[in-house]
Formats: sequence, structure tokens, C-alpha cells
Amino acid sequence: MIDPTVRLSPQQASRFAALPLRNLTAEYPNSLAHFLNGPADLRSPRDLHPVFYGSYDWHSCVHGWWLLARCLRRHPDLPIAGQALALFTSHFTPEAGAAEADYMRQPGRGTWERPYGWGWLLALCAELQLWPQPEAKVWRTALRPLENHIARAFPAYLAKLTYPIRTGTHFNTAFGLVLALHYARICGDAGLEQAITDYARGKFLPDAAYPAHYEPNGDDFLSGALTEALLLAMVLPGGDFADWFTTFLPAPSFAPAIVADRSDAKGVHLDGLNLSRAWCLRGIANTLPDSRSSLLREMAAAHEAASLPFLESGEYGGEHWLATFAALAVEGLAD
Repeated sequence: MIDPTVRLSPQQASRFAALPLRNLTAEYPNSLAHFLNGPADLRSPRDLHPVFYGSYDWHSCVHGWWLLARCLRRHPDLPIAGQALALFTSHFTPEAGAAEADYMRQPGRGTWERPYGWGWLLALCAELQLWPQPEAKVWRTALRPLENHIARAFPAYLAKLTYPIRTGTHFNTAFGLVLALHYARICGDAGLEQAITDYARGKFLPDAAYPAHYEPNGDDFLSGALTEALLLAMVLPGGDFADWFTTFLPAPSFAPAIVADRSDAKGVHLDGLNLSRAWCLRGIANTLPDSRSSLLREMAAAHEAASLPFLESGEYGGEHWLATFAALAVEGLAD
């Protein structure tokens, strides 16, 4: 869904990788979403999540590792490579991976990190699958119990999700499915791919005249309109998608969101919105055979320019996660 000739430059990879490298082992501050089954569950983030305890929250830690792997896969000779590889080796152990899977299997945690964290965990596994670094296979094996658990849970979740969730934050259905579909295709999970394709066609194909003028909400980091469109672009043939998109967004018009205060951990979500919109707009543009493609690319460039300079704001509320979305803006979930 992204132009295969567009790749992270060495300069971009160095810049983006520096942020997760600094944050992945930062246990605090920590926004811990934790379901307690009893007093024994009162434990520190690192005790609960021996792999994914840093970067402010679990899902941000997961996609921070995805970003680090992506940057090193693109440019294995980055100056930080030795430090980063050692970090993977110390964290992605069989014992730590088993503990992460065990956490998710406990009673009351069936909805935990669904679907955002689920999707990013699968995207990380896909990145490890693609990475020619020899040790990546070992690290992927360490995550296999958690990977298998989530890959099995997704179709069961879709079977009971009568109504897709269209919010611009973590619960957005289409965004989680875009990540999971990428994984299914990279890793050859035909059952998961079919479940996602069937759900996307059944729930989103009837949509028309989406009220995108109501976007964004004040703490959105995703566009409900554009994530849905990107998902449909991944599951429909090009001509069918172009026809559907005409009905769905007859006159697409998106202006970059204004971030009033980057020290506000929710307000800075709008930087993520600008970057994720840039990614979606470019992915959609690549599927359109007509003049709308150029218009969407212009919108994407404007959104990227509005937020890409501000990754290093000095505020942890943005610095712990935004570089991942910057990488998506540049090259998406490219293989």
C-alpha cells in the first residue's frame, strides 16, 4: 500500500530509532492498564511484562520494538546497531516471552489491549519474519506463544464484533485489522487473512458518504475515515476500491490538525493523527488510477510537514510513541 521505491533514509532511520532506544527500558513513568485478579497481581510493570515494560505503556513498547527492528532491517549499519541488537537479545528470551503470553491468558484479560496492542504485536512478529538478521528467528520464537494466542483470538473477536468501532484512538477496529492483515500476509496465516477480509467486506463495504467533516476529535491519533479506507484498499481489487471510495468519500478534504500544547499527553495525539493520515492518504493514493491520487499525495505531504519536525519535543507524552507513526508516514507497513 506504499510506493515500494520510498524507504526510510539512513538519516530518518537514525533519528527515529533513537527514540525507542532511549525509551524501551524506561520503566517509569508508566501508564499501566492492568486487570488484577487478586493481591498477588500488585506488581511492577517490569515484573508483569518482562519484554514490554517500557515506553510509558505496553502497546507503545511493542511498536517501539517494531520501529527499532524496522530501522535496523532497512539500515543494518546504523551506529546504534550493536546497542540495539544487544537489547533485543536481553529482552526477547523464551522465559520473558512465555510470561507475556501467560499474562494475557489470565481470567479477565480477554479484552486487554484489543485490538491496538494485538495488532502491533502481530506487526512486530511480521517485522521479525522479514528481518534477515540471524537472531531475529530466535527472538520471533520467544514471542511465539503470545503471537499464537493473539492470532487465534482475532477471528473469535471479529465473530462477535457486531459493530465495528470507528473511534480515532486505540479501539479503532480498522486500524487493528490493517496491522493484523499485514501480519497474516507476511506470515502466511490464511485463516486470519480470510477472517479479516470477510469482516472488512461485510461491515465496511455498505458505508457511504462518511461524515469525515466531524474529524478530528480532540485526542484522535487515527482517522476513522482513512483507516477504514486503507483497510478496504487492502482487500478490494483496484477498480472495485476506486468505485467504493467514490461513494465513501465523494470529495475527500483533510487539513492538518493543529496541536495547541505538546506537553499535554492527549493533545499531542493530534501529531500522531497528522502522521497516520499521511500514511493512509499515501496508501489510498497508490490504489487510485485517477486524478484523486495526486490530490491525496498533496494532502499527505501537508500532514507530514505539520508534525514530523516535532518528534523530539522534550515531552515524554509524545516522544515515547510518535516516531513509530513517523515511520508509517514515510513508508507504511512495507515489506
